[in-house]
Amino acid sequence: MLIRNMLAAVAAAVALLTATGCAVTRGQETVGSYVDDAAITTSVKARFVDSHDVDAVAISVETLNGTVMLSGFAKSVMEKQMAERIARGVKGVVAVKNELAIRP
Repeated sequence: MLIRNMLAAVAAAVALLTATGCAVTRGQETVGSYVDDAAITTSVKARFVDSHDVDAVAISVETLNGTVMLSGFAKSVMEKQMAERIARGVKGVVAVKNELAIRP
């Protein structure tokens, strides 16, 4: 009888832990979405490094669910616009929020 109760308790605990362990709550990303966002961020930064018109060191790139946010500093309006254009050209980008401040 004691063994049966212990087995039932262990089975219930295992079921409870595995059922809630995979749940995604509001505000969290799935693993696949996180990997896609990391790839987008890496691709945008790589294109910034390759560009002669954008200072990759001065611009931060963050991606969440395909939306890229650019922050940091640009030397001119042209650089700010070019950074946004480059980000929009990356596969998987849904939207771009350009929060770059212009600092001459």
